[in-house]
Amino acid sequence: MGQEQSFVGDDTPPLRLAERSLPAVAAYIKSGRARRIVVMTGAGISTSAGIPDFRSPTTGLYANLAALSLPEPEAVFDLAFFRQNPQPFYVLARELYPGARYRPTIAHVFIALLAARGLLHMLFTQNIDCLERAAGIPAERIVEAHGSFAAQRCIECKLGFDAAVMRAFVARGEVPRCAAEGCGGLVKPDIVFFGEAMPSGFFAAMDRVGEADLVLVMGTSLQVHPFAGLPGMAAGDVPRVLFNMEQVGDLGSQADDVLVLGDCDAGVRRLADELGWRDELEKAWRELVGEDEAERQLQGSQKRVAALQDEVSKLAEEVEEVLHIADDTGAGENSSGSRDGGAVVSESASGAGLPAKVAASGQEIAKSADQPEGHQPEGHPGDGLSRAAEDGNLALGGDTTEKGENATDKAAVQEG
Repeated sequence: MGQEQSFVGDDTPPLRLAERSLPAVAAYIKSGRARRIVVMTGAGISTSAGIPDFRSPTTGLYANLAALSLPEPEAVFDLAFFRQNPQPFYVLARELYPGARYRPTIAHVFIALLAARGLLHMLFTQNIDCLERAAGIPAERIVEAHGSFAAQRCIECKLGFDAAVMRAFVARGEVPRCAAEGCGGLVKPDIVFFGEAMPSGFFAAMDRVGEADLVLVMGTSLQVHPFAGLPGMAAGDVPRVLFNMEQVGDLGSQADDVLVLGDCDAGVRRLADELGWRDELEKAWRELVGEDEAERQLQGSQKRVAALQDEVSKLAEEVEEVLHIADDTGAGENSSGSRDGGAVVSESASGAGLPAKVAASGQEIAKSADQPEGHQPEGHPGDGLSRAAEDGNLALGGDTTEKGENATDKAAVQEG
């Protein structure tokens, strides 16, 4: 856990750090030479909050949605499918909506501490869970690459939708529609779905990486571009530190790269120890989330995996109930679908025969207490709700666009 590694040989000395180690990174920060820290996060920083990532084989969102009667798991974050049948997304959104059940992790609060000390130049996140905002990181320092639940609008006329009204709809698992006269279009959060371009603000902020004097990469698999290319935009002599379950991208190949492999939260706590910030960090985190939530997040992954299995089973049952009700309501109407309560339900995607439980729920393997279930694989918005699919978070945490600039990858919706 937390082993520091590098692919660079001992005969290649670091350029800025005294050595390739976490204590050297802390010394670099304390020296005042790191005043513009750029942080990049995926679903892995949100898994301890209870938000599953997207792509982990057993605990990821896609693995668990695979048992549902959707054309494919990713369809829940597909714009074309959403237009046809938005109900599955809103059943899921009720579980993921910011403030509903998930609280920031120690990693989120560490980034907020960087901001409070005037050291955070910019945070780029693949997650859609808004836990960065909940941790107190200023909105102007956050770039949500895959969008987030922070705002919502009509997908037709683009008119904004009231946040309080939206929250009420989501709490009921109902589909909101635009109130503009003559519109009535579907409303969805500003999460990047498949079929949508990434936010223009993401591309406008990419230059900030080149201005960094330290880069921290946390809980992301860096599988999908353009987000995956961000670490490579830093100057070649800038230290880059990876907190992740495994090595990703080209991190570890440069003279000042430091790889802290293992649980993301554990790695962050080690850095806080080296900085002398640990007591301040723990106090701020516990005050923010409360003692009960702090203890829950500190529990071993076996309990978290068991709880996730229960939640997935419950979600499957809710989806089944909603879709069967829609089928019954639409019986006798034209075969293309029926409109009920503002939702268009297509018979071809009705979910008939949906299993009441997720088949994979009995197949998960409990991991050791010091290795949380969230691997850090992205997926899309998401990652911790990381976003529609990233690493994302259902963190929704993870990468969303395809390997090519603006296209959204078949994996979009705080990853780990």
